[in-house]
Amino acid sequence: MKQITGIDHLGIRVSDLATARAFYEKLGFVFIVGPVGPEPVAIMEHPSGVNINFILNAAEPAKENILMDVPVKYAGYTHVALEVDDAQAVVAQLNDLDVEITEGPIEFPTGISIFIRDQDRNVIEFHQAKT
Repeated sequence: MKQITGIDHLGIRVSDLATARAFYEKLGFVFIVGPVGPEPVAIMEHPSGVNINFILNAAEPAKENILMDVPVKYAGYTHVALEVDDAQAVVAQLNDLDVEITEGPIEFPTGISIFIRDQDRNVIEFHQAKT
């Protein structure tokens, strides 16, 4: 569809708004509103324009990510990759914030990637494109 012009937002199911908000604020996201709507949903946005909708109906905090941490591989979205312009600076900032790097930095043909997990075990990749 040529009418698609970009990604509007990312939806992430979380178990607790306060812990999700605190984690994503460490990454520079700003709380906008929530909970709102029937699900309910809370919205955060990064100054870069990346928007996250937290779906606030997870039964309990995740002990493992069913798409990433179990032997049986289920279909579904496994992670989000956020573009960065300095992977080394990201590593330093994550270390300063006491955010565990779960994998990386890894050099791929397309660039360098660093992986972390949020409070509900959702995978976030920071990717610096190869120039």
